[in-house]
Amino acid sequence: MPTYETMSFHLETERLMLRPWAESDAPEFCALLSERGQGTPTVEHIRTSITELLAATATTGIALLPIQRRHEGDFIGYCGLITGRSTLEEPEIAYELFFQRAHGRGYATEAASAVLDAAVATGRKRLWSTVGAWNTPSLRVLEKLGFERDHVSTEDNGEVVWLTCSLP
Repeated sequence: MPTYETMSFHLETERLMLRPWAESDAPEFCALLSERGQGTPTVEHIRTSITELLAATATTGIALLPIQRRHEGDFIGYCGLITGRSTLEEPEIAYELFFQRAHGRGYATEAASAVLDAAVATGRKRLWSTVGAWNTPSLRVLEKLGFERDHVSTEDNGEVVWLTCSLP
């Protein structure tokens, strides 16, 4: 099994900062998850989730990171690498942004591009992404980053498009 470098947990772009989770992110993370329309988790539940994310990062060397706008300093979502439906050798890139505040401004592409560069620096050769077939904006982001459709699966919540990206 190949050995990979640890992913950088502090990434900066022209407009964004990605950094490790903190307990103080819990209220904004709750608000983000409530936008999914499936109820609002408690802040305490999210603090537990943050602890689990940090533990997974320590174990795997990859991370899902909160996204903050540099000038405003506000939490707008998350982006990073996860094992999800994939493996540690070929992880998934994942991201989610607040609907009203952050959509349509290129933030997802900017954050995901920084994570893609961080994945290259770990020595990985391929990434995956899985996206609901209905999610046209996310599919466009991934296509801009060089991801190509691999296959489609059907899950309880509908069709899922599997995409892959070969890294240099």
